[in-house]
Amino acid sequence: MTTKYLGWLTIFFLISCHNQPSKPPVKTLVKPPKVVKKKVYPTIPGFTNIQKIAPTIALDIRYATKDNFTGEQIYPCPACYLRPEVAAALASANTKLRKKGYGIKVFDCYRPRPAQQRLWDKVPNPNYVTPPSKGSMHNRGMAVDLTIFDVKKMRELYMGSPYDFFGMKAHTDYPSLSQKVIRHRKILTDAMTEAGFKGIRTEWWHFYYVGPLQALSDVEWECK
Repeated sequence: MTTKYLGWLTIFFLISCHNQPSKPPVKTLVKPPKVVKKKVYPTIPGFTNIQKIAPTIALDIRYATKDNFTGEQIYPCPACYLRPEVAAALASANTKLRKKGYGIKVFDCYRPRPAQQRLWDKVPNPNYVTPPSKGSMHNRGMAVDLTIFDVKKMRELYMGSPYDFFGMKAHTDYPSLSQKVIRHRKILTDAMTEAGFKGIRTEWWHFYYVGPLQALSDVEWECK
């Protein structure tokens, strides 16, 4: 093969390679970072939103729905605010319960006095609703209505009666409670008592914080 022929062959090879379509670049798929929307809790002076310091506490604020003894919505939206020391105590109780496989679910926390008035307007009976003129521990941000649930099964522990049941079965000294109910109520009561709360005889779900008495409050929270 002559030198001249080899030269032409080389030029032809180079031209052929140059004219070949180049392969598209390999695209590396990069997933965009997830944008986590930070929860914003409207501020109430002198109060703490329980989910801000204890997000594992479940909310079932009945008065923000019609699923309560009045059959009417009392709060514009669900929220649980408490005085800071009360919120800290409840968060502590929840932490200890979680280690045992239980969690706290709250039905009601701070209740503004205008909401107390709405309750009274529906059921003006001091046996069931504290008169707004007197005010309750809920109006002070010092009381909470709650139950506990099994974290693994995500199921409430049976307490012998529904929440806001006005009858003997809700009393802590009701004589015909099953051993299971007695055990469940004891788990709740022991946890709350250790955290600085005290229960009342007529409502197994109601606990108030034992501490300096806070002022009654009219402030209502914002809805987001």
